[in-house]
Amino acid sequence: QVQLVESGGGLVQAGGSLRLSCAASGSTFSGNRMGWYRQAPGKQRELVATIRSGGVTNYADSVKGRFTISRDNAKNTVYLQMNSLKAEDTAIYYCNFRPTGSWYDYWGQGTQVTVSS
Repeated sequence: QVQLVESGGGLVQAGGSLRLSCAASGSTFSGNRMGWYRQAPGKQRELVATIRSGGVTNYADSVKGRFTISRDNAKNTVYLQMNSLKAEDTAIYYCNFRPTGSWYDYWGQGTQVTVSS
């Protein structure tokens, strides 16, 4: 089992920045992919960014150049630095953890990000 604890959400004005953190504990496995998804009201959950334990990253087109994902493998923690936030970034952001070679996903409880225009 893997437990994910998120922090860092909140309310920010358009153009501002926020940093999300997600710490994994439990059976974290030596190889894994961690990342962030988001779900806005009335919409499906969508990928924001992922990062593998080797450092390979993947971003949604909508956040490229504004968001940066990083991780500290020693702390089993993933970060999402969000800059130049827009109203359309408003959503619940969920931390995701997937062991390498597995299709099973672990999810955090979600953290609300609200961007006021």
